[in-house]
Amino acid sequence: MSDRDGIFKGDDPFELTRRWLAEAEKTEVNDPNAIAMATVDADGLPNVRMVLLKEIEDDAFVFYTNYESVKASEIEGAGKAAFVMHWKSLRRQVRVRGTVTRVEGPQADAYYASRSLKSRLGAWASHQSQPLASRAALVAEVAKVTARHGTDPKRPPFWGGYRIRPSEIEFWADGAFRLHDRFRWIKKPGQREWETTRLNP
Repeated sequence: MSDRDGIFKGDDPFELTRRWLAEAEKTEVNDPNAIAMATVDADGLPNVRMVLLKEIEDDAFVFYTNYESVKASEIEGAGKAAFVMHWKSLRRQVRVRGTVTRVEGPQADAYYASRSLKSRLGAWASHQSQPLASRAALVAEVAKVTARHGTDPKRPPFWGGYRIRPSEIEFWADGAFRLHDRFRWIKKPGQREWETTRLNP
């Protein structure tokens, strides 16, 4: 048994993440929902980049991207990914590892429609991760898609979400003299309940 209490208290890791994120929204200067997303390529070489976490569901974490990007290609190839969410203002982090599936249909449409018009048009204009001749070329492409799609563009078929269903989540909080508090939550295949373990710093 672990001795979770205080900021670690609770039986639902997704609710705990929501609680920590809500605290961070009051203290972080920019993008409290930023996560460092890690994937691997076909050779097993890791890649990592910052993306924005958009939804915390009852059993998963959701973000959105271009399906033709490098990150999407690597996610589709491996079917797995990991991320860390770190808040300097709180001196806390959440680490997640799990399997990944697409988020499409009405859910992806609704999120896309909630974005600003310029962001929606930008999704059409950007050939994410591909070589770009110049900034001017990108601006020209935005002008072209604006003329083509107008003020109510539909979600591009190459753009949507990914849902990460964790098999492992770790909650970390800074401790005095580097004696940090760490709790790992693990759910093995076929299990309904999470196993929690306190870890050494």
